[in-house]
Amino acid sequence: MKKAVFLDKDGTLIQDIPYNVDPERIVLSEGAEESLARLKEQGYLLIVISNQAGVAHGYFDVHDLLGVKERLFLLLKDLDGFYFCPHHPAGVVQAYAIACYCRKPEPGMILQAARDFNIELSESWMIGDILSDIEAGNKAGCRTILINNGNETEWNWNEQCRPTYTVKNLREASKRILEKAWQTQEE
Repeated sequence: MKKAVFLDKDGTLIQDIPYNVDPERIVLSEGAEESLARLKEQGYLLIVISNQAGVAHGYFDVHDLLGVKERLFLLLKDLDGFYFCPHHPAGVVQAYAIACYCRKPEPGMILQAARDFNIELSESWMIGDILSDIEAGNKAGCRTILINNGNETEWNWNEQCRPTYTVKNLREASKRILEKAWQTQEE
């Protein structure tokens, strides 16, 4: 079985521009390229897990996300997968206006990626910038890292959204994962 790092897209992997599907406006978070390269060198699959409610709200079409995916794979050659949820229960596009099991904080996208890539979730991590990312990772059985960069505004704590670690950026997140991997090997 493989191990993975699941990455929220907006505010974690790339700079957060709400509802952006313009590939030219995608800018990596500081340190993303080198941080992910170090994780890849240690055998982690790198998989994007992203809510894209803009589809359900009618702001853009589901096909517009293909350009986003292509841009991310161009910028980050180390990415292995890209999963997104187009649903939102308050959406206006009927086909996508549903409560689903894939929208974070539910673990559906992570569980699907684990099946697709044969991933051992207890050896994997979810990194995100809001508590719903952390809750999805915890529900899936991953260890979790919250990047506290100011994007979480509600701070509605429950047992499912407590991160394994809280850090300031993606560099610190990758450092924590690699430190934990070395500690586990030494035990």
